[in-house]
This record gives sequence, structure tokens and C-alpha cells, in this order.
Amino acid sequence: MSIYLCGSLDSSEIAAWLAALRDAMPAEQIDASLAGVDPAAVDVALVANPPPGSLKPLGGLKLIQSLWAGVDRLMADTSLPPEVPLARMVDGSMCAAMAETALWAVLSLHRGFFDYAALQRERRWQVLPQRRADEVSVAVLGLGELGHAVAQRLVGQGYRVHGWRRGGRPGAGPAGVAVHEGDEALAACLADGDIVVNLLPLTPDTRRLFDAATLARMKPGASLVNLARGAQVVEDDLLAALDAGHVARAVLDVFVQEPLPADHRFWHHPRVTVLPHAAALTDPRSAARVVAANVSALREGRPLAHLVDRMRGY
Repeated sequence: MSIYLCGSLDSSEIAAWLAALRDAMPAEQIDASLAGVDPAAVDVALVANPPPGSLKPLGGLKLIQSLWAGVDRLMADTSLPPEVPLARMVDGSMCAAMAETALWAVLSLHRGFFDYAALQRERRWQVLPQRRADEVSVAVLGLGELGHAVAQRLVGQGYRVHGWRRGGRPGAGPAGVAVHEGDEALAACLADGDIVVNLLPLTPDTRRLFDAATLARMKPGASLVNLARGAQVVEDDLLAALDAGHVARAVLDVFVQEPLPADHRFWHHPRVTVLPHAAALTDPRSAARVVAANVSALREGRPLAHLVDRMRGY
């Protein structure tokens, strides 16, 4: 039995992951190459956006553990063996980092700090109106582990937080968050939010969700914070809504094409803030412990954690 680490990682990232994984699982054989390794002996694959077909030679797999939170690229790989359990990365450190980024974005939008930065560039001394946090409504779309952490952090800061999800346990959600469920509730949630934070998983239902029609349902003058997936936003429609003034600002961490092309309008749009898909990076030190717990469960025949429902796509 051995473990294979594969994916879109550079040499320094591979070294960091191997060090963390071997520290967390000293009794396991872990390799980042199949050279000299019997593919049939590999029963666990640790993956970080591997090229499609990468796992095809591994006929003895018993667990595919993603090192990233999102699994949409893995789900698109038709060569992925459907009978092998696939687990998402759910790491408290990643949740904390996402909550920090969301809080920074919401605070900056609420308090006008992006506007102050623009005023500084113009060398203009101007005080903007100031609202209390409890006067600002934030809609958090997606109440999984990341969305739950974000909603809790915003509630703790005093914001009025509404959460939306497609389905689940009625009434269950972070304390202090008004939870809305189902497609019909989305329009009301969008219409109420001064700031909309998107943390939905990418599925066929959420791809291109933020098109002209959805953006038009947002409260006039509201802002969009997209920390989920770029394919959920129709970029031309968002630019049109920004230019028309219906959407006040956009804070974007993810894009249809990454890296974002140098000639893309987002780079120089006065009301767009660009992040390089860095809202919540996986930390190998803490993530390795999550991996170790699932590998230990596999070895001991215990239930695996954070398994992906392949029918739902997350």
C-alpha cells in the first residue's frame, strides 16, 4: 500500500506537501512520482487539480483525497473511477482564511475603504458617510463549511446576515443567520443584500448563475464578492451592471480564465478589485493532518470524512 501525490504543483509546492504529509504520516510510503512505484500498490491518491487521466493507471485505488476545497475539475474528469470514494479538503485553517478575506471585503465595502483608496490616488481629502454594521445586510450564498465560517464571522462583526442554499436541513445554519432555501428564495435574498458574498460550489446549476437576470435581482447599488468559482459569473454581464451603476462594486478572487489575461477590463475597471485566487490557500501543515485522519480511517475500516456526493457535484 502506498500514497501518490499528484497535481498542478511546482517543485517547491511538492516539497512542502511531501514534508508535511510525511511528518503527519511517518509510517506511510508517499511519492510524488510513479517512477519506481508499482501503480497497482497505490491505494490512496492525494490530488491537487491533476491533469485529466492522471489516475487511470492506478487500478487499486481505495480513496481519492482532494487537497483543494473545490472538486469541480475532478468531477469533470470522465476517467475518474466512479466506484472510488472522493473526499473534499475541509480544513479549519482554510475556513478561517476565507472568513478573514470575506470580512476584509465586506468591511472595505461597508466603510468605503475602496473609495478612500481612489480618493488618495486623486489626492482628494473627502470624508464619506459612515453606516453602522447593523445597518448593512450581507447575503452569503452557500452555507457549506466555508460559507458557515464566513457567515459566523460576519455575524460576530455585527452585520445583518442572510444565508442561502439550494436545500438541506430546514432551519439549520449558523447562529444569528437568517437561512433561506430553494430557488424561489434566492431572488428575495439577493434583493435584500447590500453586499452579496458568493461561496457556492460550482455545479451545472450554479454555472453562469450571475448573469444579467440574476444581477438585475440584486439590490440597486449592492456589491458582489465572488470567492467561489469564476465560471459562476458571466463577466460581460457583470461589467455591464457595473457600468450602468446597478452593481456598485465587485471584489473578485476567481475568474473564467486564470491567470486573468493582462488585457481584461477587470484589471483597470475603477470599481473592480482583483485578487489572484488567493482568498483561502490550502496550508499543507494543517491540511496534512486532515489527510492523515482520512487515511487512518481507511486503514482501520472506519467511515471516511467529507465524501463528495457525485450526484450533487460536491
